[in-house]
Amino acid sequence: MGSMPAEPLSRTRIIAAAVDLIEREGADAVSMRRIAADLGVGVMSLYNHVPSKDALLDGVAEAVLSRIEFTDDSGAEWPDRVRMQALAFRKIAHDHPRCTMVVVSRQLRSAAGLRPVERALATLRQAGFDGPGAVRALRVFVAYIVGSLLREVGVAPAFAPAGCPGVEAESIDPLLFPQVSELAAQMGECDHQAEFAFGLDLLIQAIAVRRQEGARDPKAPGAVGVLPSPGHSPSGSVPVAGLEVTPGSAR
Repeated sequence: MGSMPAEPLSRTRIIAAAVDLIEREGADAVSMRRIAADLGVGVMSLYNHVPSKDALLDGVAEAVLSRIEFTDDSGAEWPDRVRMQALAFRKIAHDHPRCTMVVVSRQLRSAAGLRPVERALATLRQAGFDGPGAVRALRVFVAYIVGSLLREVGVAPAFAPAGCPGVEAESIDPLLFPQVSELAAQMGECDHQAEFAFGLDLLIQAIAVRRQEGARDPKAPGAVGVLPSPGHSPSGSVPVAGLEVTPGSAR
C-alpha cells in the first residue's frame, strides 16, 4: 500500500507550524528556515504563501485571536459582558501563553485580529463610555489579563509563581517581617482561576465607579470618560495595551 500524499503547503499550515514552534521554544526560535525544516520543505517555498517573518508573526497573532470563543449575551449588563469577554481571552491566552505574547506585541491589521477589539470596545461604548474612556478601560483589562497570565505560567515571578516554592516561614525573621512570616503559607498557595476572577471583579467595580464619577463630573480626577462628544473622530494608531490598531488597516 502506498504512503499517503503529503499535505499541500499552505499559509494555514505554515502558521500552524509557527504556533506549535512558539509554544515549544518561544518566539525567538522562529525563522523561515526553521519553519521550513519543521515542515520538511524548501525555505523558498514558504515565500509563496508568507512573504516574510514579520507577516508570519502577524499570522500567528491573528490565528490565536480568531480562536477566541465569545459567549457573552448581547442583552446582558456591561459588567457581565466584560467579564465573559475577559474570561474568553484568558482561556485562549492560557491555551497559547507564548503566542499570546506575540499577540500583544503586534499591530492588528486584519479583520480576524480586530474582531475581539471591536467587540470589547462596542460593549464599553454601549455602556456609555466615550471613545477615549473605552480605550483606557480596554487597556486596563488587557494589561491585567496578560499580567495574570505571566504570573500563572511562571514567566514573571510574583509571590510563589507556578512551579516554584513559596516563602519558607522558618527562614523569615518575624520581628522584621511579621506580616510575611504570618502569611507565608497563604503566599505559597494560589488558585489561579479564583484569583483571576477576584481581580477581574475588582477592576470591573473600580471602572464602574469611575464611570459614575465621569457621568457626574467629566473633569473629576481619574474619571473615565462617558457621553461621547458629537463629531469625535480619533486619528492615527491607537495602542491598546500592546495591541496597536491602525484605523483603516483591516482587510
